[in-house]
Amino acid sequence: MLFFPLLRRSLLAAVVAASFVPSTQAQRLIRIVVPFGAGATQDTVARTFSNELGQALGATVVVENRAGAGGSVGTAQVVKSAPDGNTLVLAAASHNLAGHLYAKMPYDPAKDFVGVSFLGRTGYVVGVPSSSGIASLQALLQRAKAQPGTLNYASAGNGSASHLASALLASQAGVQLQHIPMKSTGDATTELLAGRVQLVTGATIGMLAFEKDPRVKLLAYSGAQRSRFLPDVPTVAEAGVPGYAFDSWLGLLAPAGTPAAEVERINAAVRKVLAEPEVQERLARVGVEAGTLPVKDFQQLLRDDWAASARVVKAAGVRIE
Repeated sequence: MLFFPLLRRSLLAAVVAASFVPSTQAQRLIRIVVPFGAGATQDTVARTFSNELGQALGATVVVENRAGAGGSVGTAQVVKSAPDGNTLVLAAASHNLAGHLYAKMPYDPAKDFVGVSFLGRTGYVVGVPSSSGIASLQALLQRAKAQPGTLNYASAGNGSASHLASALLASQAGVQLQHIPMKSTGDATTELLAGRVQLVTGATIGMLAFEKDPRVKLLAYSGAQRSRFLPDVPTVAEAGVPGYAFDSWLGLLAPAGTPAAEVERINAAVRKVLAEPEVQERLARVGVEAGTLPVKDFQQLLRDDWAASARVVKAAGVRIE
C-alpha cells in the first residue's frame, strides 16, 4: 500500500531536483561597447542592428556606452576582456587616429585588436549657426583669416574624429580656430544651436537632422565625393580647400587573441544581417553607407588606415600629451 505513495514522492523529488540543475543551454551574452556617449555615430549604428545580430548568433546582444578620453576609456575596457568573442567594440576612424594623437595610451590600437567585421562608412559635415550670417565655407574661411583665433569649434572631445576633421580643415586652409572639446557629439551640436560656438564638423549621422533646420547652415561635406544623403552640399575640396578629404570607416573589433573561428562566425552573422534591406535602410537614414568585407579584407583596411591616420594627424598638427 505504501509503494505507490513512495513512488510518487520519489518522482516528485527527482523533478524538483532536476529543476535546480544549472542549465548549460543559457543564452550567450555578447556586449558591444560604444566608446562614446548616446547619440554618437557608433552608438546609433550599434543600436540599429544589435537585435538582428543577436538573432543571427543565437545570443543576447547588448550595447554599452563607455565614453571618455576620445574613446579610449571604453576601448581600454574591451582590451581587458577575455578574447572569446563576447566583448566587442564598435570602432571608427577615431580608433586609429588616437594611436597617433596621444603620447600615451592604455593599449595599442593596431596590435591589441583584431578586425571582426566592417560595417560601412560615414562622413562629416561642416555646420555653422545660421545666426552667424555665414553662407559658405569660403565666407567662413575669409572671416577666420580676417580675425585669427577668434572663431571656435566644438567637437566630441580631444582626439575624436570631429576634432581631427576640424583641425585638419583649419590646417589645410591656413586659418586659426580655437578648439572647444565637449563630452559628446550631442553636447557639441547643442553649443552650435545655442550660438556659443561658430563651427562643428559633425558626423553625417547627426548633421542630417539639421538639413532643413533654419537654425543651422550646412556648408560642406568632408568626403572626397559628395554624400548621396546630402547631394546639394559641396565637398570641402569643392568649397575652397583643394585636396581635403576625411571620412570614417565603422566596424567591430575584438581583443587580440580571439579565436579565428569565432571572428569568422561573427563576421558571417554581421554580413547576413547587413544584407537585409530593412537594416540597410535604417543605416541609410542615419547617413551610413552600409557595406561588408571578409575578415582578411577588413584587417587589411585597418592596416592601411593606420598608416593613413598618421598622415592625417601630422597634417592636422595635433598632439595630445
